[in-house]
Amino acid sequence: MGGEPPREVNGAPLLEVIDLTKHFVVRSGALGWSSGVVRAVDSVSFAMPAGATLGLVGESGCGQTATSKLILALEKPTAGSIRFEGRDVATLGREGERAYRRSVQAVFQDPYASLDPRMRVATIVAEPLVINADLDAAGRRRRVAELLDLVGLPERAATLYPHEFSGGQRQRIAIARALALSPKLVVLDEPVSALDVSIRAQILNLLMDLQQRLGVSYLFIAHDLAAVAHTSRTIAVMYLGKIVEIADKRSLFAEPRHPYTRALLSAIPVPDPVLKKDRLVLQGDVPSPLNPPSGCRFRTRCPWARERCAREEPRLGGGVACHYWRELEPFPPASQLTRVNERLARLQAAFQTGGNPA
Repeated sequence: MGGEPPREVNGAPLLEVIDLTKHFVVRSGALGWSSGVVRAVDSVSFAMPAGATLGLVGESGCGQTATSKLILALEKPTAGSIRFEGRDVATLGREGERAYRRSVQAVFQDPYASLDPRMRVATIVAEPLVINADLDAAGRRRRVAELLDLVGLPERAATLYPHEFSGGQRQRIAIARALALSPKLVVLDEPVSALDVSIRAQILNLLMDLQQRLGVSYLFIAHDLAAVAHTSRTIAVMYLGKIVEIADKRSLFAEPRHPYTRALLSAIPVPDPVLKKDRLVLQGDVPSPLNPPSGCRFRTRCPWARERCAREEPRLGGGVACHYWRELEPFPPASQLTRVNERLARLQAAFQTGGNPA
């Protein structure tokens, strides 16, 4: 079990995920017999309030994208529930599901792949309005002009095709399309990883500005811890289909409790050769979700694993899923933590200015 999701102090959460599970059956042979089960998402629980950003981080293959597809209703869960504004998404019915899809939108990693190259920008941005909004052609044109202005694109962009824009401009188009129906939650699946560093800064700053202006919530999926630190209030760390730690940004970066979180943070580049000796380097790759390790799924790569870790799966109690986190030495030492925080400050300053980190 993943445990109860953390409750928000400011009323009911906008989105609440409770023991969310998704298993994919692997079939083989001419008759399609089941040959195994991929445990893509396994008892994931979290909650997020309106107007905030939850960062979801981890290595490739750890289940972040599968989780996002469940929240977007692109896949049906094997078990568990998703509650949106207090209502179980599985019980919404046909009209309720349509309203939910309007309220939850997505921005994907590759803007060129997510935009139809045969459509002009006006048609791309207006497509959600044609399907879901009661607007005539003139009303849709006005709304498209508003959205393009909102994301910093000129009005003439409406007449052009996606290939006539840069990568950053194409991602602005994707953001405009996602905001067309005034959603309450936008799932951002690696929205800046395909962009140059300076362009990443511009897009992240745009997203934060839009959040302040519109009050929209973000589920921010990324591998880049600096981007997550810049945008998110709360960060959840996933490993092999499970959340292993969830905490507010300041606590997680200052005092990481799970060994996997420590490894991710120790990989942040710091311009000091002395710190390289103290980095926690993980051995091997993420195990296959088709046959995950028994007990703690991180134990095969954890330098602190013990016999109990193999036989007993840790619960996500107090925001961390580790049997022995209280017994681990402080990480990093105070002098190193100062340097790490300095590095994060430089990264965030680079995002603010749109430049390159020192």
